[in-house]
Amino acid sequence: MKKYFIQKSPFVVPTNDGKLIEEHHGIPTTNNPAISIAHMIAPPHWKEPFQTPEFEEYTYVISGKKQFIIEGETVVLEAGQSIKIEKNTRVQYSNPFEESCEYIAICTPAFDFMKVHREEE
Repeated sequence: MKKYFIQKSPFVVPTNDGKLIEEHHGIPTTNNPAISIAHMIAPPHWKEPFQTPEFEEYTYVISGKKQFIIEGETVVLEAGQSIKIEKNTRVQYSNPFEESCEYIAICTPAFDFMKVHREEE
């Protein structure tokens, strides 16, 4: 038995906001509740509602810029920068800019819709 797994078919999460989410590792792809790793592309002017997830989230920006509102503070990351947001932190993710933002997101434990706690808009 091999001691590695190459992900060739990530799960494409259905969205209705134009955002591409390709989950490579996590609950829907590898049935791993400990971690999720996703490649994402957020289109210009995209945003999510505020949320208070029960997991840590790490983001690494590949290209473009991504905005975070973290406990009321606005932070903008550019290509080559990364951030760790602690679990149980109120945050909003967005791309209010004119170009797409490509990034990698890692959640520990894995992203779970039942544990993200998105607010009503």
